[in-house]
Amino acid sequence: MLQWLRGETVLCVAWVLALVTAVLVPPDAQYINYVDLHTLGMLFALMAVMGGLQRQGLFFRLGRAMLERTHTTRQLEGVLILLPFFVSMAVTNDVALITFVPFALEVLALAGQTQRVVPVVVMQTIAANLGSMATPIGNPQNLYLYSCYEMDLGSFFATVLPYAGACLVLLAVFLMVRPSQPLEVPQVSGEVRPLSGARVAAYGVLFALCLGGVAKAVPLYVLCPLVLIVVLMADKQVLLHVDYALLATFVGFFLFVGNLGRIPALTALFQSLIQGQEVLCGVVASQIISNVPAALLLSGFTDNGAGLLLGVNLGGLGTLIASMASLISYKYIARTFPEKKGKYLGQFTGLNVAFLVVLLILWVVLP
Repeated sequence: MLQWLRGETVLCVAWVLALVTAVLVPPDAQYINYVDLHTLGMLFALMAVMGGLQRQGLFFRLGRAMLERTHTTRQLEGVLILLPFFVSMAVTNDVALITFVPFALEVLALAGQTQRVVPVVVMQTIAANLGSMATPIGNPQNLYLYSCYEMDLGSFFATVLPYAGACLVLLAVFLMVRPSQPLEVPQVSGEVRPLSGARVAAYGVLFALCLGGVAKAVPLYVLCPLVLIVVLMADKQVLLHVDYALLATFVGFFLFVGNLGRIPALTALFQSLIQGQEVLCGVVASQIISNVPAALLLSGFTDNGAGLLLGVNLGGLGTLIASMASLISYKYIARTFPEKKGKYLGQFTGLNVAFLVVLLILWVVLP
């Protein structure tokens, strides 16, 4: 248990903060209202459905099919980088990286292109973090803020799509300046369980219902039990792959933020610091505590949901912990190519800062 807790730093911090503030605001009936059950339920449902599709090898098969059509190293890098960009819009940035980073490491090794591992994985991470900003279900902070501020899809897309589009342009520029050479992509190995059409269809229906849940057209008390029943019948092992630590982290921060909101002096201080500076505060806070906790914390002190949404999404760029999904890529590099850890951190920081600066300039320029 202690070893597991050491690997869940953000979870521990969330509950320490919750317990500390519970001393100042003793538990009472209002604690129940702190927890956003809609966000927690949607996160559980989406993680279970995406876990089921991933265990069916759907995304791996998609990537392998696309690689069969590549003929140069530029095309190879383009496929490996753009896959997590687009897939993360539907399956979240961490699932996209869990799926495609090890896939990229294997492909590059088989193709004799291990010298490209570091820049490719760095750009995969940037692509997943910024591609996921384009939809309400792309990452946990989007789902929470979309629900918390009761946004409509029009205002959500108006806020994030210009920056997701700019990121796609920057990724294309990166690929164009990279040296390219002819390449014969080898057959990609990898153990993938037999594809069950019935299970994929069932998960597809559940995913459609999840989208209905995000739009609040499907009640949560219908969606979650249905997802649980179908997953138990189709593949109960999927439930072991749900990130329950993330759900518990959300609960801890809900309690922490709820308690802060009941301390008048702190509420006034946070509101004075954040009002009118939601984007910058979101970026800065994300560098220190990562963007999901930053969204949970700052949302209690501003009514500008659009500004905060943009800030915490851009804030996923920067330090290694700015987006916790970035740690997934680093762990794969550290385990597979330990001699490249220093080089990876250097390129990761440099490219993240470069992307962040460009997107912040765009934010200043756009009305």
